[in-house]
Amino acid sequence: MISSPSPWIPTLTLLLLSLPIIFFFTSHILPPPPPPILSLPDELDDLTLFRRAAAVDSHPTHKPISRLGSTNRKPKIAFLFLTNTPLHFAPLWERFFNPNNSVQIKNLYNVYVHSDPTVKPYVKPPGGVFSQDRFIPAKQTFRGTATLIAAARRLIAAAIIDDPDNMFFTLVSQHCIPLYSFQFVYTARGNNVMTPEVKFENFRVGSQFFTLTRRHGLMVVKERRLWKKFRLPCLRPQSCYPEEHYFPTFLSNVDPDGCAGYTLTRVNWTDSVNGHPHTYYPSELSPELIFNLRRSSFALPYMFARKFSPDCLKPLMEMADEVIFRD
Repeated sequence: MISSPSPWIPTLTLLLLSLPIIFFFTSHILPPPPPPILSLPDELDDLTLFRRAAAVDSHPTHKPISRLGSTNRKPKIAFLFLTNTPLHFAPLWERFFNPNNSVQIKNLYNVYVHSDPTVKPYVKPPGGVFSQDRFIPAKQTFRGTATLIAAARRLIAAAIIDDPDNMFFTLVSQHCIPLYSFQFVYTARGNNVMTPEVKFENFRVGSQFFTLTRRHGLMVVKERRLWKKFRLPCLRPQSCYPEEHYFPTFLSNVDPDGCAGYTLTRVNWTDSVNGHPHTYYPSELSPELIFNLRRSSFALPYMFARKFSPDCLKPLMEMADEVIFRD
């Protein structure tokens, strides 16, 4: 006797055939899982680093420079590069830091790099001002998370510990370029040690890339209370950028009168995609673009600009001496 086929067989067959389709649409419809928060070992490493930095200025042998008119050694600018890709514009920055191998300028700055060690291929030091010893011990970073806040704080702490003459801290990314010569940037600091930082009231979006005084840098590495809130995962990770909120929120609360109302880095948010600003490509580059990017409605012009594609290096180098570094 031949038994009739089970009515469940076609249903099971259809279900099995549908599984790949279900998995495909689920992965594209449901939001991706949020990246992990800072691990406890990383948190403890940072805490040790920040305590070392906080103790530097209290050391009896340390005599910090208090003002630009001081007769002590000249204050230095610490340039903090936060990157997770190769430093495509290293040759342009090399020209910025070392015009004609000026010894005088070399005594006015320091360079520090936080490079995500998990990115493949690993960001190799390109040499020059970006030598191996300029790369600080780094941790993994995720866009739109507190890991970028932690990375910026590591850079500030490392610069504070490394050189007591570091009086100013400028955070830039691998997509940033200078818009003026180093000498112009250095002398544009003014005479009252009021470097530009993002000013706002209570909580609002600020610039991820900033310039801080040493006094504010020490406040940042000592801070604990606000960090405990910002390190928590966002309720809506797709539209959350704590790295743009933490520093201006903290500084506006502890020293609102000590913050300027503008940033030094020009960003074009026209046609932004997924929270990324406009990216400039070689076809858009011209002397007129550089001049326009410098213009600001605030007290000082913009000194840096982002975001530029890696293939912009060649045309930027071609106009470096005659346009960018000709103040």
